[in-house]
Amino acid sequence: MKIIPPKPFTIETGKRAVLLLHGFTGNTNDVKRLGRYLSERNYTVHAPLYKGHGGDPETLINTDPMEWWNSAVEGYDYLRSLGYDEIAVAGVSLGGIFSLRLGEERPTKAIVAMSAPAIAKSVDSLQNRIVDYTIKYKKLSGTYDEQNDSPTQVAQYVRMPSLTYLQGIINDTSSKLDTIQTPVHILRGLNDDDYYCESADLIYNSVKSRIKSVKSFINSGHILTLDKEKELVFEEVYRFFESLKWND
Repeated sequence: MKIIPPKPFTIETGKRAVLLLHGFTGNTNDVKRLGRYLSERNYTVHAPLYKGHGGDPETLINTDPMEWWNSAVEGYDYLRSLGYDEIAVAGVSLGGIFSLRLGEERPTKAIVAMSAPAIAKSVDSLQNRIVDYTIKYKKLSGTYDEQNDSPTQVAQYVRMPSLTYLQGIINDTSSKLDTIQTPVHILRGLNDDDYYCESADLIYNSVKSRIKSVKSFINSGHILTLDKEKELVFEEVYRFFESLKWND
């Protein structure tokens, strides 16, 4: 079976620009519906695809987290190249921490951090995501072998050596949250791991934004933009952006 790889997308519909960032082992499909929702309400949106993501596992494990971060920065720079001076950022999971990192390093109109990790998970936990990604890819491509592709067996030959760099990016970003003064809205799903729910509180307490808030979704898990309450999530993001004063 041929897998159609996801791609970056851009929808130009208004003077207000939003950069949308997906998660670790995810792709632009994580934020595509949110992008369409915002574009229908006169927001220009752009979603980059991190290097190595959306394709075969071998390609992913041969990239490193700084390359993914660079993909996010390139997405921001792309919107600037189109002439947008005010850029808001919304990201889910790793995209959430990347959104906050952009707020530390670049001018941002506002930040929406969804299910963002404020403290790095263990390498083993991150490695399990790579194993899950590999198994899912095998099933989609029709190469999955039930006898030889158990999680334990896959873990023996699929290893990503640069995951400690990912830990470093997350921890470094968290250590600088007090430099953020941009408006920040933090979203979490109460069916997600406690780790992410606690991260939301840590982010809220750390940023120095005058405008900051936390919103919980009681029937949602980790990828809020794809879960049961996604339409409520989209509306929440839109309302937050609408509450700001834009130069248009």
